[in-house]
Amino acid sequence: MPARHPSTILATCVIPWDEQENLLEEVFRQEIRYLHALGIDHLYIFGTAGEGYAVDTARFREIVTVLREETRHTPVQAQVGIIGMSVAQVVERLRIAYDAGFRAFQISLPAWRGLNDVELLRYFQDICGTFSDCTFLHYNLALSYRPLTADDYQRLAAQVPNLVATKNTFVDGIPLVDLIQNVPELQHFLGEMNYAHGCMAGECSLLPSISLALPDTMKELYAAGQQRDIQRLFDLQYHIRLFTRQVLGPLLRQRRIDGAYDKLLLRLSGFEAMPLRLLSPYQGFTEADYLECKQRFDDWQQIHRSY
Repeated sequence: MPARHPSTILATCVIPWDEQENLLEEVFRQEIRYLHALGIDHLYIFGTAGEGYAVDTARFREIVTVLREETRHTPVQAQVGIIGMSVAQVVERLRIAYDAGFRAFQISLPAWRGLNDVELLRYFQDICGTFSDCTFLHYNLALSYRPLTADDYQRLAAQVPNLVATKNTFVDGIPLVDLIQNVPELQHFLGEMNYAHGCMAGECSLLPSISLALPDTMKELYAAGQQRDIQRLFDLQYHIRLFTRQVLGPLLRQRRIDGAYDKLLLRLSGFEAMPLRLLSPYQGFTEADYLECKQRFDDWQQIHRSY
């Protein structure tokens, strides 16, 4: 059964803020162009790394407008993430992005309490049914208190035809294999640490985070998965794990929210214009943190340049 969404690399756009927590519009536009120049033509905003949980409606509207302007006449296929505590909140923001011209969206479950089976189906039907000419990816986030299983997705896919994809970064092999083998009609976007295992079970897509700092490795990892080159997949996964331990290691112990690391990784990839600050109350890394990490990265590249 062919998936409802093509296999691809889907990368986040993080949001640059000035000292007053206003959007740095030109930096954001440059970031979109930069990611596209790396060969990534599927981008999204407002996941965890993109601070979708933190933006108010005014910032949401402004950023959606800029993303639409930057991607309207390009090959980039852009997706807008919506994080809310109820159907009404999600639909309100969906309407803003829909009116701006977007037709691809990413949603997660409410994080206040876990949904039961009746509430789960109603949540998807009410949201996806309201925008029946759009496509939806579900961000399977543990913070929702109900990570969805293959059985859950089978039921949803049967009743929500415009649910086309999932985003899963869990690394437990058994539920991952169940998901890919038993729900092939949905495209499954996986992180660097479970992509290799997923590719052994069937078609899947890559959601880069750490490998964004290693764009050539990122693209090679994706290609190895599409070719089912299992040996190369696990060699590249090990390479990324090594980078994570040796370059990010000291910063991982600080246990910051995802966006702090993603902004730093984008900087390491070569986009130096990205500020490291996050919206209050979340703590980004300092310039000193970045410079120490950059030195570790430069040293690491000297050793692994021929990989």
